[in-house]
Amino acid sequence: MSTLITNIGELMTQDHEHAVLKNAAVVFEGERISWIGAAADAPAADERIDAGGRAGLPGWVDSHTHLVFAGDRTAEFEARMAGEDYAAGGIAVTTDATRAATDYDLTRLLLGRVAEANAGGTTYLETKTGYGLDVDHEARSARIAAGVVDEVTYLGAHLVPAGLDPEDYVRLVCGPMLDAVRPYVSWADVFCERGAFTAEQSREILAACRDAGLGLRVHGNQLGPGAGVQLAVEFGAASVDHVNHLTGADLDALASTWSGYDDGSGPRGTVATCLPACDLSTRQPLARGRELLDAGVQIALASNCNPGTSYTTSMAYCVTTAVLQMRLSVHEAVRAATAGGALALRRETGVDADGARAVGSLAVGHRADVQLLNAPSVTHLAYRPGVPLTHAVWKQGSRIV
Repeated sequence: MSTLITNIGELMTQDHEHAVLKNAAVVFEGERISWIGAAADAPAADERIDAGGRAGLPGWVDSHTHLVFAGDRTAEFEARMAGEDYAAGGIAVTTDATRAATDYDLTRLLLGRVAEANAGGTTYLETKTGYGLDVDHEARSARIAAGVVDEVTYLGAHLVPAGLDPEDYVRLVCGPMLDAVRPYVSWADVFCERGAFTAEQSREILAACRDAGLGLRVHGNQLGPGAGVQLAVEFGAASVDHVNHLTGADLDALASTWSGYDDGSGPRGTVATCLPACDLSTRQPLARGRELLDAGVQIALASNCNPGTSYTTSMAYCVTTAVLQMRLSVHEAVRAATAGGALALRRETGVDADGARAVGSLAVGHRADVQLLNAPSVTHLAYRPGVPLTHAVWKQGSRIV
């Protein structure tokens, strides 16, 4: 079945030309886009939808979330707002609640969070394990996530559980735990940070996961200067996330990975993923998105949805914050939340071995993930902060909102 969405007042494609079309239309056949152009030239289709002059853009690609969890950390949030510093130890509270939850409850909670994200325009989601922190519970989290979200990341290296020797736990993460989650995950991550894993421990974990055939990501440079960015570059990680505290050497290292890249024509480097909702909640300095872009680094925006430091699925909120407080233009922020997220997940172009189509941009052959805003231009996301503007959402050609 073919669907035509016409009378789109402004269509932000986020393709390689960064095209913004006026009075536009888009057609999809099944799960893929088959035509884009001027509304006056649109071909006939089985279904015709009048956008009424609304703005259109790709569905959000949220490339960093922690959605498989149970429990509540409101008290921790209140303490932080009262002046206490954030430290990684709060993860243990969520671990206890997650281990105690049934499979049914974890799945129900995950489905609810995904539905909430979909309602806000998100059509492609990554999520991590990391609240099980033993072999059986990490494998369970990975299995549950794999049945619901698009991309699953192994984050056994989230925190060393209380009472365990750190080196023993690293061996567990690199061995039996990795073997248990491997059927369900395509990525691995490590929290390289004070209170979590040292540079040496992180290097050992990344090497083991790389050797197991997983793509790599790194939580790095969130709470202060550290080795996360340099490790991500050393291992050719697809992304390094948080990046609040960067040295000149870190910026240079990230920029060097993008040498020769020209919107898809050259090699892909390490994406710097900024998590502004988390920065506000932890009262960390906002990631230096403007400086990263100016240095030639490709960036992504993601929600970092988790119960401790960023309990939101709203990518629109992240875009608004990036514009108002990180000094990105609206187009730069939207690109980071769509094409940038796809680049961080290596889903920005082509067809992979599993048949997954490109996401995060609107072009012929790409996955038909489209959202319409209840506004005449995408600029309204920042112009009207906090206003729910999602009007309609299609994922793989099917309307979900």
